[in-house]
Amino acid sequence: MALDPKAFLTAIFEAAVAAADPERTIRAHLPAKPKGRTIVIGAGKGSAQMAAAFEKAWDGPIEGLVVTRYGYAARCERIEIIEAAHPVPDEAGLIASKRLLEKVSGLTADDLVVALVSGGGSALLPSPAPGLTLADEIAVNEALLASGAPIAAMNTIRKHVSTIKGGRLAAAAHPAKVVSLVVSDIPGDDPALVASGPTIPGEGSRAEALDFVKAYAMKLPDAVTAHLNAPEADAPEIDDPRFAGNEVHLIASAAVSLDAAAAEARRQGIEAVILSDSIEGEAREVGSVHAALARQVGSRNRPFRKPVLILSGGETTVTLRAKGKGGRNTEFLLAFAIGINGFDGIHALAADTDGIDGSENNAGAFADGSTVARMRAVGVDAKSMLAGNNAWTAFHVVGDLFVPGPTGTNVNDLRAILIR
Repeated sequence: MALDPKAFLTAIFEAAVAAADPERTIRAHLPAKPKGRTIVIGAGKGSAQMAAAFEKAWDGPIEGLVVTRYGYAARCERIEIIEAAHPVPDEAGLIASKRLLEKVSGLTADDLVVALVSGGGSALLPSPAPGLTLADEIAVNEALLASGAPIAAMNTIRKHVSTIKGGRLAAAAHPAKVVSLVVSDIPGDDPALVASGPTIPGEGSRAEALDFVKAYAMKLPDAVTAHLNAPEADAPEIDDPRFAGNEVHLIASAAVSLDAAAAEARRQGIEAVILSDSIEGEAREVGSVHAALARQVGSRNRPFRKPVLILSGGETTVTLRAKGKGGRNTEFLLAFAIGINGFDGIHALAADTDGIDGSENNAGAFADGSTVARMRAVGVDAKSMLAGNNAWTAFHVVGDLFVPGPTGTNVNDLRAILIR
């Protein structure tokens, strides 16, 4: 039977997501039961599913609260789920942040706090520093998203304008022990960068935050700039004694999911290679480089012999040049499609493992050597769409959007290129 490229690539995506299934990963990282209370907190696009999995695995009394994106809730009996906005924070997130801080206040050394953290938590936990407002934090978030800065730079800035990020939520729980179970969507898998580390202090000083603002020419509200220039904005240090005895466990990551994707390809008789699980950079530029590699394999059988599946992960960025519709995966893929225009035997899927790319309901899209021509046939110029950050529209008109729905996890982006 001939291989159906879209079905094959969908199976690859599903294998990657299954490897990060919280029901599978949380059971392997359950902490010891405490003498006192067990409080479950969390934030991120996969936090509700993590909470549901924790409830099933934990046989003692628990209570808690987690916040997730609108439409991402899961059924829980003992842990309350709150939904808030992503990628732009809203009032619901502000209320959730306040309640999380209240939930961990007044605990004792006999109590245990289990933090379920996944990507997306930064936007879901707005908690502006004294003197700042929700509008200020929204402005910061919008400036970051439009800047093209890497995720490490973004989170260094975020934690210095917040009362909950950068380990501050764990500090509020002291003297209770905090065990953080983290699903990483960060290149390099630094758990302190996931959701801007509400329970995990990280590197990234206030001085570095100011350097990033300058380097990426970010326009921030005057109140935010003044705050960043004040010592009061300093985030907790890694060696702060309030964090002594806490535990951090990375329970799922892009690396593990890429290995699972490669294994599924080999099960179906296609050799697979993994370029990297931590590729960063401008989405359209990364797309062009991947296209050049695919052309080389397709036409010259090097550096890999076809048939082959080329996999990569990480988190690219998009510098906004216009107000089109799209996300980093569709922007990557549109540049890729332009780069392989007219080449037979090349098929690709680029998608966010949480099920949503940008602000629309698609995780990403499919592309092949005919994509640009099919767009042209319905009056859409691929290069113009790319210039206008309008990749979603381009793939929508040819019916190539990939819409799996929320997956319940988030281990960064998956790029899969099949060369036959």
